[in-house]
Amino acid sequence: MTNRFDQIIDRRGTYCTQWDYIEDRFGKRDLLPFSISDTDFRCPPEILRVLEARLNHGVFGYTRWNHADFKGAVRGWFQRQFSCPVDEDWIVYSPSVVYSISKLLEILTEEGDRIVLQTPAYDAFFKVIRESNRVLSANPLKNEDGVYRIDFADLEKKLADERAKVLLLCSPHNPTGRVWTEEELKTVIRLCEKYRVYLISDEIHMDIVFGPRPHLPILNVSEELNHVMVCSSASKTFNIPGLGGSYTIIPDPSIRERFLNILKNRDGLSSASIFGMLATIAGYNHCSQWVKELADYIHGNMIAVEDFIRTHLPGVKFRVPESTFLAWIDVSGLPHSSEALQHALVHHAKVAIMPGETYGSPGKGFLRMNVGCPRAKVVEGLRRLKKAVEYLEENK
Repeated sequence: MTNRFDQIIDRRGTYCTQWDYIEDRFGKRDLLPFSISDTDFRCPPEILRVLEARLNHGVFGYTRWNHADFKGAVRGWFQRQFSCPVDEDWIVYSPSVVYSISKLLEILTEEGDRIVLQTPAYDAFFKVIRESNRVLSANPLKNEDGVYRIDFADLEKKLADERAKVLLLCSPHNPTGRVWTEEELKTVIRLCEKYRVYLISDEIHMDIVFGPRPHLPILNVSEELNHVMVCSSASKTFNIPGLGGSYTIIPDPSIRERFLNILKNRDGLSSASIFGMLATIAGYNHCSQWVKELADYIHGNMIAVEDFIRTHLPGVKFRVPESTFLAWIDVSGLPHSSEALQHALVHHAKVAIMPGETYGSPGKGFLRMNVGCPRAKVVEGLRRLKKAVEYLEENK
């Protein structure tokens, strides 16, 4: 029986960032893309039915998010999936996770304050810190034979700085795929409390986990909730970023009030996307089994990457991560520069895989390959990676 995630769906001609505008990132068209972090999967049928019914209604006016259907769906998902109690009053709508982080930095910090961040890191974090006129304080992760760990001695040093005001945590971690342990999270919280630093936890990849332990929301670990905020969305899980919308969990009422004032009164963004909201409600209420199947399939894709690299690319290293659909591939053992490898990938193998330095200097010597796609595409992408390496070997 064919797996539903094996279905090839042509996304070209749909204004798709990953497929139609690949030239923006790689300077060349007609590449097989493994770049931006959405997936090539059709969203669950339960969501499609809800969207079709709403589309047939035909009226798409301003939409209220502040009601029990939306907030109850988020609360219920956290309770069922993670045994994490969330008060519905803590939940606020936001257009996107990055918007939420930007506004929280504005509320919690002043220009010139330091934002502590584990690196390598999602590149949008660098941009939002820079454009907010805050200062990045990098806490490089330690790579121990392919397993990334937090350097707690360095983290404490960074948090102790009097201008350090926020730790921006990515949990699970993009791009390394780490799922932080309870002990790690408790240590992070203890250090933040010691130095009176706010903790913003981006948990957008929380549902796609296949390691030895489940995702642990920061709310399940922290006792002092007024210094902790969670930013997340159903967009990665159900492949609905194009529908718009996310949510932020802010237990502190004064911070929440300031966030909502900026969202509604200053920025005029409090009317939700009707389709994004309905998709989130349907997904969280009815699609837990689909999510399990999705995680199992992506885990199989990661194993396929591992097997291919072990068999065909002896100079390359890869360890199956604990989460996300992002394969973090170590190409530092190849006798070629990152620039030469990217040129060969784009111009000779016709494949677009993100260079690791996009995610900060600790990412140099790595590739980030999005394997949220049918397995046949993953295999073809790996064949093209092999073709690029062989081209470099033949022409060195």
